[in-house]
Amino acid sequence: MTQNILVTGGAGFIGSHTCKALAARGYTPIALDNLSNGHEWAVKWGPLIKGDISDRALLDRIFKEYNPAGVIHFAAFIEVGISVRNPGSFYRNNTCGTLTVLEAMRDHGCERFVFSSTAAVYGMPHEIPLTETHPQWPINPYGWSKFMVERMLEDFSSAHGLRFCALRYFNAAGADPECEIGEAHDPESHLIPLVLRAARHPEKPITVFGTDYDTPDGTCIRDYIHVNDLADAHIRALDYLAGNDSVAINLGTGTGNSVQEIIEAAREVTGAAIEPNLGIRRAGDPPRLVADRALAREKLGWEPHYTGIIETIRHAWQWMNRA
Repeated sequence: MTQNILVTGGAGFIGSHTCKALAARGYTPIALDNLSNGHEWAVKWGPLIKGDISDRALLDRIFKEYNPAGVIHFAAFIEVGISVRNPGSFYRNNTCGTLTVLEAMRDHGCERFVFSSTAAVYGMPHEIPLTETHPQWPINPYGWSKFMVERMLEDFSSAHGLRFCALRYFNAAGADPECEIGEAHDPESHLIPLVLRAARHPEKPITVFGTDYDTPDGTCIRDYIHVNDLADAHIRALDYLAGNDSVAINLGTGTGNSVQEIIEAAREVTGAAIEPNLGIRRAGDPPRLVADRALAREKLGWEPHYTGIIETIRHAWQWMNRA
């Protein structure tokens, strides 16, 4: 019998790709999304329930009707800058909203929870690559809102037998290679789609924030992971929890690319000149953020399929230029 999986934020970027991957592996994804950042057109592999994770009555109806075997939880605000300006909305949605989901799971006997966490729980890195034992001290409300959820998960695990996998991932990128779904944030803050937008619209150039970092070309280095690889890891985590204890795991390629390297790769993919504006550093931007992925390999048997940034950018470009 096909198992239902509740996917909160299932109409969003990573959520929709995970729903497609779930369906391909024989699950039925039940997408719950308030469509504040998600898109109805991105839900194609199971039902869409329009609503909010803070609506306990709605959650009760979902658990009674669909009896999900687990929850993959993406629903969250993600814009770091907005979290600084309006922290209350992040704590209310990301932290309190997740608490409502966890309480519904507790009361309906659902024990497997895969959490979309973030490398932002580490704060400023003391060592690179980042391992899961690195001290956690976020530097913005977004990171703190996710950090608090991880603490809640530990407590729910101890008190109620919840089994969780907190996936701390780095920079999601790319798009479905079959071009059925892709990234469509508004406003867009991710580097790769902004660079590709500049390729299509030279009048909207990308700004490079800081060229004097202690890196080979002076620009920040980040670990870009293809969205399909993220989706794969979430399903592996769900299956892992069927017979294993809770765990927190980094998701990244283990290889970093600088902002300048992203721009050069985008030039190669698009054939456009892409002339960026050069700006000053943003407060709180570390020079390097790169994952140690050894634990993901050990626990989940997970390896990224897409390890080169060119292919990731090409998929994003194909999505941007669809039809």
